[in-house]
Amino acid sequence: MSGKYEGLDNDKQFGMSSVGRLIRDAWVFGLLPDTEQCAGWSAGMLQNLYEKVHAEWMKYGHLPSRLPPELQQRHSDRHSRAIREAKAKGWDAELGEGD
Repeated sequence: MSGKYEGLDNDKQFGMSSVGRLIRDAWVFGLLPDTEQCAGWSAGMLQNLYEKVHAEWMKYGHLPSRLPPELQQRHSDRHSRAIREAKAKGWDAELGEGD
């Protein structure tokens, strides 16, 4: 990523980029309010967020199945909704030859 992040609503990969997943995980863990899209955030700001999210995931072995039930539900709800919305906008989960 160069420059500033365009924000989750304007994510070029329909929110399915690594930054989009990071933001949703930050929502799951309560590190960001659900309304924060991170528009205009620098790479350094996103790196700081990544480190906080990573520390939370470490508590659960980086596995959604090890999350407490409430967090497991939040994770499932947010990521399932994001996948549905991205597909509706034209996102294809299949990797192309250049991916």
